[in-house]
Amino acid sequence: MFLRRFNRIVSYIRLRCISQPTIKKSILLLLCVSLVTLWILVYYVSNTSFPQERNVELQTDIQCKLLPHASFASQDKHKLTGSFNVKAKALIFIESSLSKPGQQILSLLVAQKFRYHTEIANSKNLPSLSSSGHGLFSIIIFENLDVYINLDQWNRELLDKYCLEYSVGVLLFTTTKDETLFSEQVGNFPLFMHSNLGLRDYELNPNSDVLYITRPGETLYGYLPGFDWTVFQTNHSTYEAIAYARTSTMEYVNLGYPQLLHTTVLLDRGYLDGIRRIFFGNGLKFWLHNLLFLDSLSYLSHGRLSLGLERYIQIDIDDIFVGATGIRMKVSDVEALIQHQDEMQAQIPGFHFNLGFSGKFLHSGSDQEDDGDDALLVNAHRFWWFPHMWNHMQPHLYSNETALRTEMVRNRQFAKDYSIPVEKFYSVAPHHSGVYPIHTQLYEAWRKVWNIRVTSTEEYPHLRPAIKRRGFIHRNIMVLPRQTCGLFTHTLFMNKYPGGRSKLDASIHGGELFMIVVNNPINIFMTHLSNYGNDRLALYTFKSVIKFVQCWTNLQFISIPPLELANKYFSLYPEEKDPIWQNPCDDKRHLAIWSENKSCDRLPKFLVIGPQKTGTTALYSFLSMHPSIMSNFPSTKTFEEVQFFSGANYHRGIDWYMEFFPLPNNSSTHYVFEKSATYFDNHQVAERAYAMLPRARIVTILLSPSKRAYSWYQHMRAHADPTALNYSFFEVVSALEGAPKAVRDLQNRCLRPGMYAEHLDRWLSYYPPNQLLILDGELLKNDPVSVMNKVQRYLKIKPFYNYEQHLKFDSKKGFYCQILPEGKTKCLGKSKGRNYPIMDSQSQKFLQQYYKQHNIELFKLLSRLGQQLPEWLQDELQVI
Repeated sequence: MFLRRFNRIVSYIRLRCISQPTIKKSILLLLCVSLVTLWILVYYVSNTSFPQERNVELQTDIQCKLLPHASFASQDKHKLTGSFNVKAKALIFIESSLSKPGQQILSLLVAQKFRYHTEIANSKNLPSLSSSGHGLFSIIIFENLDVYINLDQWNRELLDKYCLEYSVGVLLFTTTKDETLFSEQVGNFPLFMHSNLGLRDYELNPNSDVLYITRPGETLYGYLPGFDWTVFQTNHSTYEAIAYARTSTMEYVNLGYPQLLHTTVLLDRGYLDGIRRIFFGNGLKFWLHNLLFLDSLSYLSHGRLSLGLERYIQIDIDDIFVGATGIRMKVSDVEALIQHQDEMQAQIPGFHFNLGFSGKFLHSGSDQEDDGDDALLVNAHRFWWFPHMWNHMQPHLYSNETALRTEMVRNRQFAKDYSIPVEKFYSVAPHHSGVYPIHTQLYEAWRKVWNIRVTSTEEYPHLRPAIKRRGFIHRNIMVLPRQTCGLFTHTLFMNKYPGGRSKLDASIHGGELFMIVVNNPINIFMTHLSNYGNDRLALYTFKSVIKFVQCWTNLQFISIPPLELANKYFSLYPEEKDPIWQNPCDDKRHLAIWSENKSCDRLPKFLVIGPQKTGTTALYSFLSMHPSIMSNFPSTKTFEEVQFFSGANYHRGIDWYMEFFPLPNNSSTHYVFEKSATYFDNHQVAERAYAMLPRARIVTILLSPSKRAYSWYQHMRAHADPTALNYSFFEVVSALEGAPKAVRDLQNRCLRPGMYAEHLDRWLSYYPPNQLLILDGELLKNDPVSVMNKVQRYLKIKPFYNYEQHLKFDSKKGFYCQILPEGKTKCLGKSKGRNYPIMDSQSQKFLQQYYKQHNIELFKLLSRLGQQLPEWLQDELQVI
């Protein structure tokens, strides 16, 4: 083809030159020759791979002595002898919800999956620090040291008393000063600080018992970020330097102290007042302070807020045999991969690269790349392997399970033909498709063809932020959070890496990649075949970060097979076994990997959440009368209630839930809703509902809590509950801790739902007030038309339905019923509207006192929300 094009150009030039005068011929000939030469050069450049673009000798520049530690890191040094009943939770005083230092503190706690509670620093009162004889917080953290120093006497005494009683430490950060201060005393402590300094050459005290993750022995040479550092000075024995540096600020140098080491992080052992404290002379923007912060958490909480030193690592190489010609692995790349694996096995017990293959694309590259494929197969026994799809197609694009299984069987046969070991019970779907949002067919096909027990993804709950990734279990397949290392399918050459080598190295040298390893006991890294060819960036990246981790931490790398790794993960984080299903349509990436035959329009637009025995069934029937409102299909077990967010069905997933709702009808507008009265007081429901239905309207009905409790008791008697039949109402509601479990359980179902303010607060911590409608249960019973008109206006339902023409009071039933077209009425069943004996006076007085404070809190809440107070609440407040 090239010769044909060249001959055409030469012929064209010859014809043009012949038709011109002599001088013009010469000039034109010279010009034409130049153009041809340029064209040949451009063609050659665009179709040739230059060896100099391929740098396979990338070397890490990380140097450290790796000397023996001065004292072996042990978490035992952080543990306290004796028994102190304190929860593993941090209390953080922040300047504001938007303060950057405060957000950095919270980000580290989230990344470590530590529980915490925040308080705005200008609050006049401390939160409750203890309850029922146990402390609520293992550590107290102040974003601003000045806030701690300037606490009023009352609050300071309360805080100090708590710290002494429960042996809780205090962690304090200095903040930027408006002016440079020398020898400023820190409160009443025999401690002085110098602020607004520039520092260099950071060192750690190798004898400090605070150090656990952080490894002493090296000096971090060079200038530290910023000129807002604070250093501490003292002569008292209660203080010990944890870290120090030299000054680089000229004003301080002029005072004659340029070579002295100045303390930047300081431990107060508590010799003065019995309280241990750690002072940071700067925030967490300096990477080494992130490590020291984690060590301080562990030390001051006596190991309650601490992770172990083991870091499990798995490196997946996706897309084996997949990739465009010119970017795939060659024989030399495979040899380098094996060599690096051997080197990493000397540092990481049990390490193997984990290769994911799609057999269809074997030998689909250049001759050299096909040889690379063969080299991988010859050495298949050296690696771990896992299956992709045979043709690397996204699973959610398959309409049925049979088609998926057919593809998987082809890949399994390929593995058998080429002796690829695939007994690790692990697989990864291309582009995370089908894992989350879940594609049920994928899970079933995996189980039947490969007996898959483990997979991983970055897509649950979201690709970003990485610190919030978590795992879950669905259909007995464990889904682990997967991490990225800064390399993707397009990052092949260092000189084309986005941001250049400096950006990649910054991630390794204490940055994002380094902290991913620090924060996660279990790391599964995603890489691609092309990252191991070309400049072999993956080999450079992992060699560098492992070396940097070993230089600056005591972390110990381990590798175990995927199934063991998954069991390890869920033993560390058992609370993650249950997923939190999110709405796939709220994330573009999720929507892109969700099956086209599914629709978020099938999810409900509003929820009726209860509580039980307040009129939710009546509201359900009235709503279902409206021609534009559609309820969920009934359940064979729970009748009109799905009870998805509160019950044992939640693990079944989004697909199962959506099957309870009609397909969207484009011809008219329908408002789909679900009613489950168990949602109101269940502690998990608000979070789960908001994750999947963040824009849904929430409708609740409140009735006198005493009346509701009595109604539930009578409901259980009507259903022949043995406890309700054998114990009086007063015996149930007034039962003490030593009562039989069945009595306490019934008591709980009678009393807890009536703590309305507590439950509404939980819903309001997720949903904004304008998405919550609170109805009066008494008004719904006595004047349902006005209530239903209010509901229609609130939900903005069209057309407006005239309930006055469709509801009629039935004197026999004692409540309103639906008017049928032929004039008859359709009422709720026999179990509704029962006439119970009047509640005994002893129970009435008990419940009035029991709900006294709860009703006051409800009054405050409704007033704050601008909601009209129900008459029953006004009546009960008058009794108080």
